[in-house]
Parts: sequence; C-alpha cells; structure tokens
Amino acid sequence: MKNEHKYNSVEYDIQHELTSTDKEYAATHLNETDETRETTIAEIRRWINDEMHIQIDDFLILRFLRVCKFNLEKTKTRIQNYYKLRSDLPEWFTNTDPFQPELQELINMGLYLPLRKPDNQGRLVLIVRTTLHNPRIHKESDIFKIGVMMVELAMKNRAIATSASVYGLSFINDAINPTIHQIFQLGRPSVLKKIAHTWQNCYPMRFQLINVINAPMFLDIPIKIFKSFLSEKINKRLHVYSHMMQSCFKDIPVDILPVEYGGTGGTIQELIEYWKTLIEENREWFISNKNN
Repeated sequence: MKNEHKYNSVEYDIQHELTSTDKEYAATHLNETDETRETTIAEIRRWINDEMHIQIDDFLILRFLRVCKFNLEKTKTRIQNYYKLRSDLPEWFTNTDPFQPELQELINMGLYLPLRKPDNQGRLVLIVRTTLHNPRIHKESDIFKIGVMMVELAMKNRAIATSASVYGLSFINDAINPTIHQIFQLGRPSVLKKIAHTWQNCYPMRFQLINVINAPMFLDIPIKIFKSFLSEKINKRLHVYSHMMQSCFKDIPVDILPVEYGGTGGTIQELIEYWKTLIEENREWFISNKNN
C-alpha cells in the first residue's frame, strides 16, 4: 500500500488547484491567469530546452514564474541564477542522502521545521532554530543543505505547495542563546551575503516575512550586516524581537503552532518526528532528484 506521506513527484497538476480567492490574488499580485499560466510555462519550457538543457518539471517552472510575477526575462534570469548557484555551491545541494550521520544529527535537532499547514495568509511557515548545533562538529554547508531539503520536502506536500507557491514563505527565526562560535560560523559577512543572494535572486519562493525572535543585543551587528545585503522591500519585511511575543505569530493558526510557541499543534519533538519520517521516506527522491 502506498504510504500517504510519501510524495512521488512535484510534477502533478498543482497549478490547477487554485481556489477562486487564490486566482484573484494571483491575477492581482502575480499577473497570473489561466491563459498566461499555460502560455508562459510553455514558453519557458521552450527556452530551457533550447538554452539550458536541464530537467525541470512544470511546477518548478511555475514557482519561478510566480516569484517573478510572470515577467519572462526576470524568470529566465532567476532560473539561470538558481542553477549557477547550484554549480557554485555544490556543497549545499549535493550528497543529500538524509541517512548520512551528519544530516541525521541535524534532522534530529529540528533546525528547520515547516509547519504542517499554511498560515492565515496562505504562506508556508518555516521555524528556523540555528542556535542548536555545534559549529565545531556541524558544517555550515550541511546547515544550509538541510534547510533547502526541508523547504523542498514541504513543497511536495499538496496541502502546502499550491498555496505557498502563490503566497510565499514566512520565516520564524528563533535566535535564542546563540554561542559566539555559531555567530562566527553563520554570521560572517560572506555567509550572510550568500544567504541574501540565494533567497533574493535565486530561489523559487517569495520571501514574505522574517521574524527573528529571542534575539540578544549582540546579534545587532550581524543582523545589520545581513540587512545591508537585502533589498529595501525585503528589509521592510524583517522584524527583530528581543523576546517571544504572540504578535510574532499573529497570522499562524494556534492549531498548527507548536505548544512551545503558544499554540496547540503538538510539541516541537512531535514536529521533528513528523518531518524526520517524511524526509527518510523520500530518501530516493532526494538522492535522485536534480531540481531540488
């Protein structure tokens, strides 16, 4: 019997699952209609076949189009940036077997935890907890690799993918109790610049909200450096809080938010185990897939 949690491919007809509300939002904010969707996917497909010679499914093309609001030239540039990034930083995108011991450790910590359903704005919510690992043991590349793997796994979930591809991604970055070694590892200007470039210019996802919570004062410097690499639009979406407040989660239904953050959606450990099961069940997809 096919496991209900195991997704086969992102190449299903997700683009046709939009509600009337989704379609209205997409038309107003993304310049997307049923007609433009079909024609522009076909046009990008022809360009990819002629110019890039890569394997890419229609839903990934659609994700790029939505990020770029169906501007063909911007979409082409972003696709090129994405595959150049993969070439320039293979350590972020290769060796993605989740059963590798170094990745298992990070999965078990729950550094990146997507919530199981979108928030009230339709966005995928990703809880980021990159103050849990030991920089003397865990490599920077593996930290970012797991983040990419978790987002792509969430985008294989039909309950999340359609909505998130339209409305984007919301980050909750819990920066509680960082060590100086973690800051030196992940807060260096060169690393922060790569992160900003990846999300702003390469990745097929709209960056809608970044809430940094439990941030001590000494994070002000790396946060200011990070903001210097962000566009004015993204800067306005980044908010820093010295402690955890319920206003940080105002658009997240309580029934999907973990109890540790004031919700009723189970514990962090239960969420870790949920995604651990999924990522392990999708091992073959991670090993063989060339697009995620």
